[in-house]
Amino acid sequence: MFIPLVLLFVCIANVYAQDWPQYLGPHRNSISDQKGILRSWPQNGPEILWTVNVGIGYGGPVVKNGKVYLLDRDDKVGDNLRCFDLSAGKELWNFGYEAPGAVMFPGSRSVPILDGNYVYSCGPYGDLYCLDINTHKPVWNKNVWKDFGGEQIPMWAISQCPLIYGDLLILASQAPQTGVVAYEKLTGNVKWKTPAIGPVGYVSPTLVKIDGKDHVVMITASGRGGGSKGKVVGIDPLNGKILWEFANWECMIPVPGAVDAGDNKLLITGGYELGALMIKVEKNADGSYQTSELFRTVEFGDQTKTPLLYNGYFYAEYGTNSRRDGLVCMSMDGKIMWKTKKEPDFNKGSMILADGLILATDGAKKLYLIEPDPSVYKPIASAELLAEQKSDNPQATRFGTQNWAPIALANGKLLIRDQSRLMCIKVAQ
Repeated sequence: MFIPLVLLFVCIANVYAQDWPQYLGPHRNSISDQKGILRSWPQNGPEILWTVNVGIGYGGPVVKNGKVYLLDRDDKVGDNLRCFDLSAGKELWNFGYEAPGAVMFPGSRSVPILDGNYVYSCGPYGDLYCLDINTHKPVWNKNVWKDFGGEQIPMWAISQCPLIYGDLLILASQAPQTGVVAYEKLTGNVKWKTPAIGPVGYVSPTLVKIDGKDHVVMITASGRGGGSKGKVVGIDPLNGKILWEFANWECMIPVPGAVDAGDNKLLITGGYELGALMIKVEKNADGSYQTSELFRTVEFGDQTKTPLLYNGYFYAEYGTNSRRDGLVCMSMDGKIMWKTKKEPDFNKGSMILADGLILATDGAKKLYLIEPDPSVYKPIASAELLAEQKSDNPQATRFGTQNWAPIALANGKLLIRDQSRLMCIKVAQ
């Protein structure tokens, strides 16, 4: 009996290892441990397992133990954390709270995070909730914007995707009194907070390794009208101490987080034609840190997502207000290897690397299966899965099929949402 039980435990552990518990997946880098990705699709595309209606927005799902969690929204009422069964799409429970309001490109913004028996989410008006996934009731809630002196909501609202570090829940307030804040994840008590570190942006903190030590990295916006430069800031995750700064980044509306490129190097990207920057962080003999710029380029960037790093090359969807570079591949030293431009066009979509392949949405209607290769763009399959929607909601009709939300992959199932639906698609054996 012992051997079968061990095998059962291994199988269960393997399933759980394929969960997608946070923004950008288990490693927070858009890379999945999923194996068995289908190398070919039927003529009409991969199988759609189920579809459910959702509100308009850009917040992506997370998955744990066969359950899908999505922060949905009705601007007239507020936010709604919904839980679905991964196998069939049945809604199991939801928790809503009042937070009315609207901004341009309205709807949900952020991706929740799952940890133990709790799910944490941050709404577009700063409402931060810890919910018990068994009782479906709130354990604590705060407002990451108002609690630190925030008044008028930022132009594109709050788009924070929380980060768990040990017993801490870390995210950026960017309100007048605080830059980044860490809460005790089980109580909501503030453990540490940094002073304000720069103008409001839309970046969520990232965890990187510098000389083998964990640093939280936050990117701030540059000032409008040629004012202050944006910053890349390294923070001690245990106490909030600012360890280093790079203060020469120009992007008024930063969204993607930093990419840990290894060897103490960080890739910083911004849309709006501002490209990419590579910096290096080095430790001095006295224990302090210094930063240096390795290169910057306007030929590589991403307006809304963090680029993928695979085998020493970066991949990003570089569609902005005036550029259509499509999917772009760049080397570690900043050399552009290739661009798809508009053939095919990739614009604000999402990508996941799994089993040596890239699953990518194009930001509009299509899903692609791509073999990452620095020598040439290698598409394997594509399918138009997101058709034009008919809706009584003029905002949904206006937005069409924008699938700008981060996608998620768990147990062989890919989750994609557009402006009216959440879809579950079979992509692995």
